[in-house]
Amino acid sequence: MPMRARKRATWWAACLGVALCLPTVTTAHAESVLRVAMTAGDIPDWTGAPDQGYEGYRFVGFSLYDSMVEWDLSRSDVAADIRPGLAESWEVDPKDPKRWIFHLRKGVKFHDGCPWNADSAVWNFRRVMDSSAPQYNARHHAMQSWTVINVAGFEKIDDYTVALTTKMVDSLLPYEIAVYYQISNCAVSKLHNDYTEFAKAPSGTGPYKFDKLVPHERLELVKNPDYWDKKRIPKQDRLVLLPMPEATTRAAALLSGQVNFIEAPSPDSIPKLKAAGMQIFLVPYPHNWDYQLRVDRPPFKDIRVRQAANYAINRAEMVDMLQGVATPGYGKFIESQPYYGHPIKYEYNPEKAKALLKAAGCLPCAFTVGISTSGSGQMQPLPMNELVKEQLEAVGFKVTLKPMDWNSLIDVYFSGAGKNPTLDAINFSLSSIEPEQGIMKNGMTQYWPPNGLNWGYFSDPDVDKLGQAALSEFDVTKRNAIIAHMHEKLVADAYEVFIVHDLNPRALSPKLKGFVQAQSWFQDLTPIVVEP
Repeated sequence: MPMRARKRATWWAACLGVALCLPTVTTAHAESVLRVAMTAGDIPDWTGAPDQGYEGYRFVGFSLYDSMVEWDLSRSDVAADIRPGLAESWEVDPKDPKRWIFHLRKGVKFHDGCPWNADSAVWNFRRVMDSSAPQYNARHHAMQSWTVINVAGFEKIDDYTVALTTKMVDSLLPYEIAVYYQISNCAVSKLHNDYTEFAKAPSGTGPYKFDKLVPHERLELVKNPDYWDKKRIPKQDRLVLLPMPEATTRAAALLSGQVNFIEAPSPDSIPKLKAAGMQIFLVPYPHNWDYQLRVDRPPFKDIRVRQAANYAINRAEMVDMLQGVATPGYGKFIESQPYYGHPIKYEYNPEKAKALLKAAGCLPCAFTVGISTSGSGQMQPLPMNELVKEQLEAVGFKVTLKPMDWNSLIDVYFSGAGKNPTLDAINFSLSSIEPEQGIMKNGMTQYWPPNGLNWGYFSDPDVDKLGQAALSEFDVTKRNAIIAHMHEKLVADAYEVFIVHDLNPRALSPKLKGFVQAQSWFQDLTPIVVEP
C-alpha cells in the first residue's frame, strides 16, 4: 500500500477497541433477534417513502412493504432481476404500447387487515402523484415520485386489475416501479390522512410488521407470520435496525455482541473481525462511487476538464487503500452486465490530465464538491474523498470538499444542481442494477431536475436519441445493444468522474445462518436464522 494511503487508512481502526455505549437489547421467551447496524445517520422513514438513501429501501422499505414488482434476491451466483410481487403478472396492451396491464395478487392483506386490491393500488399512486387527492403526501412525492415519473395515469379495470399509462413508450417500466411501495389505504383513511398518526402504527403488506420505535436510536419490527409469500416468512422473530454512521462503531458493536449484522465494515477492521470468527461477505455488483458533475457551467462544461479529472484518478491506489473491497470503475455498469459495451477506459495518466487542463485554460482548475460524512453506499467517504482530492490536485485541480450529513446530500441530489449554486459536483453513490436508473435518468435531458435524477444538467442529443430508442424497444437483446451504445457514449463524454465500484462488504456474527448475499444493492433478510 502506498505510504499516503496507508497513513490515511490507519485512523479507521483507531476506535475498534473502544467499548460501545449502546443500550442492550433484551428479549423474552427465547425470542430470536436479528440486530442490524446500518450506515445511516438516523432511522430511515418508515411510513412508505424511505429516506437515508437506498439503505432505507433495503432495511425498511422491503421489510414493511411490498411493490407490485419486486427484486428476486434469492441467489448470489447471478445478477438479481425482477419478479412478480403484489402483481402476479403484467403485459403491454397490444393495442397501445404506452398502456401496461397489471394483474394483482388475490388474498393479500395489509398488516391492519385491510385487503390489497385495485383500489389500494390507485390510492397509492394518487398518494404520491396527485396533489389534489386528500391522501397526497408532499414528502412521499419528494422521495418516491422518481419511480413513477413516466406514468401519466393509473386506472382500475376491475378489483384485481389496473392499467398504467405512460407519458411515452417505456419498455423498462416494471423495473421503475419495483421500489414503489404500497401502504394501507384503510389505515391512512381512518386517520383522516394524518401521516403523523400513521407513523405510530404504519401498515404495509411486507414480511415484517412495525412494533416500536425509539427516535434516533432504533426501529423494531416483528415477523409477519401471515405473509403472503410463504417462502419469505422471516426465520427470526424480531428485526432491530440501529443507525450507526461510524464504521469503527459498527465493528465494535459486532465484536461486543450488541449487534450481529453490520453494513460496510471498514477495510482495516476486516482482519480483526475475521480473527474473531465473524463472517465477511463480498459480492461484486454494479454500484458506483463517483463524482456527478455540473456541466452547464465551468469548469465541467468543458469536456477536456471532465476527461482530465478522469485521467487523474489512480483507481488502483484507491482499491489498495480500501484493501481490496472495491474494484476500479471505468463506467456506470460493470463488465458482466449485458449492456456494458466497450467504453473507453480512462486509465491513470496524470500527464495527459495536465495537458488537457492546460489546453482548456483551467489552471488551477477550482471546483467544490459536496460529500457526505457517512451513509448508504457511500463506503468510507471521508478518507476516500481526501485521496481523490490529493490525486486531482496533483494534476492541477484545486478541490474544496464540502461535507454534510447523508440526508442533506440526498436533498441536494433530488433538488438538482441549480438549487445548490455553490457546488460543482457531488459524491453521490448510485446503484446501477438496472439501466433506467443506471444511465437514463441521470444522463438524458428529459430527466433534468425536477423531472428526474440528472443532477448536473448533462445533455447530449445523441444520448437522448439512444435513450428513447431503448425505451421504445421491447426486444431485450436489441434493447441491451442500444443501452450498451448509450453507455459507451456517456463514458466518452466523461459525464461523470468514474472512480470505483463497491464490493458490498458486510460482516455477520457466526451465529447467523442462511444469509444469501445477492448481486444487488438490495438484500433479503428473511432467510437469516439466529442461532442461540
